[in-house]
Amino acid sequence: MNPLTEMIHGDAAPADIAAYLDSLSGASRRRLIESLRRRDMAAGRTLEGPHRSDLRVVYVAKGVEAGQCSTGEQKALLIAIVLAHAALVAQRSGRPPILLLDEIAAHLDAGRRAALYERLTAMGVQAWMTGTDPALFADLAGGGPSTCWLTLAAGHIMPA
Repeated sequence: MNPLTEMIHGDAAPADIAAYLDSLSGASRRRLIESLRRRDMAAGRTLEGPHRSDLRVVYVAKGVEAGQCSTGEQKALLIAIVLAHAALVAQRSGRPPILLLDEIAAHLDAGRRAALYERLTAMGVQAWMTGTDPALFADLAGGGPSTCWLTLAAGHIMPA
């Protein structure tokens, strides 16, 4: 087992794994990646990576695991993770990302929807939001020139 695999399957923190990868020379890193690719091809699937880990999320305000939260609370927790990642991408790249948010307003109460819309505006992202209930986006109706409404009907996208 290579050191990276040992770290991933052990108790190594992500910072330790990143430090290990940073410590490798270009040639060493390339050899490691090539060896992992060969294993993946032989197995017919990716053997290492974030998809092989569980993410434990806790709603700190209640001290409750996400799996025990309401659907709306779970959705809010997931959105918080997505927005935190978008903020990190913006910080590292120097520009806000484009977010594709499917059924983003479903299961959110009015307060959480308003907070989401305010946060997206404050972040300066371009957000494509889909939904089947236009009423959930009513708070955005006065969004001005930065808001564009589109409708999908009979396989055609047109201005709303």
